Amino acid sequence: MRIAVLSDVHGNLPAFESVLEDIDRQHVDLVVNLGDLFSGGIEPSQTADRMMGLGHVVIRGNHERQLLDTPRESLSPSDRWAADQLDQRHMEWIARLPGSAEPAPGVLAIHGSPRSDMEYLLETVDQYGAHPATLEEIDERIRDIPPTEVLLCGHSHLARIVQAGSGVLIVNPGSVGWPAFRARHPEPHVMEAGSPHARYAIVERVGQEWAVSLRAIPYHWDTAARIATANGRPDISSNLLTGWA
Repeated sequence: MRIAVLSDVHGNLPAFESVLEDIDRQHVDLVVNLGDLFSGGIEPSQTADRMMGLGHVVIRGNHERQLLDTPRESLSPSDRWAADQLDQRHMEWIARLPGSAEPAPGVLAIHGSPRSDMEYLLETVDQYGAHPATLEEIDERIRDIPPTEVLLCGHSHLARIVQAGSGVLIVNPGSVGWPAFRARHPEPHVMEAGSPHARYAIVERVGQEWAVSLRAIPYHWDTAARIATANGRPDISSNLLTGWA
């Protein structure tokens, strides 16, 4: 079983297209998308049109939940942009997405942590910012999951592989479309990939073990940045061009 894992596209169609092209060369059996699909300052409706016909396993991220549950006037600028661009067909498709999935035996796909789509699984945020979570923190966060060999998560936009103390292999593929961002909750912090590449992962069963390849794909990030600037999001444009917040 060879699985392509992607997350946090955030409406960045140029990055998404480049990742899809790379996936086509990898001869995968399955593609799993971990959510946060369209919200951002780039091309939500065009990305939705492209994504909806692909037949991938797709789960809902926190931004999809927010689009469905939050009044427009209370949405963040990124979610409001998506809400204004997506049509009823797109929203009905989003509403059918599950919050988690088991795309293959022994594999569990979630967006954030098993406890919350807003919680980072592999990072902890405190008054000093974001830093890698301890094994004790990670094991506590996954304590109630069903028997699992590989846990796929996103949300932090940081590509990482961690073998939990419980033995579960946790893979965050990083972000396809938004390599760096600033956040205010639960404390002010930044997440930074350090380069503008579009990221995803290949997870493959090899005998009784799992192998993981974290991939960083070049694409026309200057094009994505120009679109973000034209849409009134120079902050996103800078993130896209540099991978730093």
